[in-house]
Amino acid sequence: MAKPGRLRVGVIGAGRVGAVLGAALRAAEHEVVAASGVSEESRSRIDTLLPGVPVMEPQGVVEAADLVLLTVPDDSIAAVAAGLAYLGVWRPGQIVMHASGRWGTEALADAAAKGALPLAIHPAMTFTGTSLDLNRMTGAAFAVSAPAPVLPIAQALVVEMNGEPVVIDDADRPAYHAALVHGANHVVTAITQASASLARIGIEDPAKVLGPLVHASVDNALGDAPGAVSTLTGPVVRGDAGTVAAHMAALSGQPEAQLAYRAMARATADLALSGGRIGPAAYADLIAALGVES
Repeated sequence: MAKPGRLRVGVIGAGRVGAVLGAALRAAEHEVVAASGVSEESRSRIDTLLPGVPVMEPQGVVEAADLVLLTVPDDSIAAVAAGLAYLGVWRPGQIVMHASGRWGTEALADAAAKGALPLAIHPAMTFTGTSLDLNRMTGAAFAVSAPAPVLPIAQALVVEMNGEPVVIDDADRPAYHAALVHGANHVVTAITQASASLARIGIEDPAKVLGPLVHASVDNALGDAPGAVSTLTGPVVRGDAGTVAAHMAALSGQPEAQLAYRAMARATADLALSGGRIGPAAYADLIAALGVES
């Protein structure tokens, strides 16, 4: 016998996220009835992750499904929802969900105006678009936003995908997403630049040098209290302005890395000053070494 409350699921936009979320819901015994995908990569994901699921135009996906995953690029969510509303295919009681971190349910306003139930569910993880993601979803945080009457539906769907729902107000979604991007994507940028700097001076395996330090730093920072500065290390929190000036000179041939170093060192100095790790005089010396206005 099928579990109670099983839904017919449709996926509009079978990219790295949509196809995996569809597969996760299918594993929870929901029925994926249709998917849309324009690119060759999307159609390949449908074949691999959602075998046997028919490929349809978005209008057909909506007409076939009780739950529609609108997993198109962030900037297209509202336009696609509006276009489908214009075609008159949304229906009262139908669930429509997007997976954007930036947007709350306001991006689905045109669907909601037709009686659909809007959910915003964002998994706080990176996706490869392969079956490997299904295991990685276990225990991952999912930011959920929805009108109060249907919030339990969003939370239940996350639990069925083996995630941990974290409720975020619609108005807080941009701040939530900015924090994730700053804490994850920008770390990758910094490590990439640091690796390139080590390679420039002949270090053949930068990851071997950076790895233990980066892992320890991230683990320490994640274990610290929010906003605390006790785990900050390095020349900035020691007030070593001469060392910082030497770093700026060494990076003069790498303007992108130098720009990033200056911005992050300034931010670190601000944290160190506000947290009492350095005093005003040391702060002023660091700002001067960085070549920025105080």
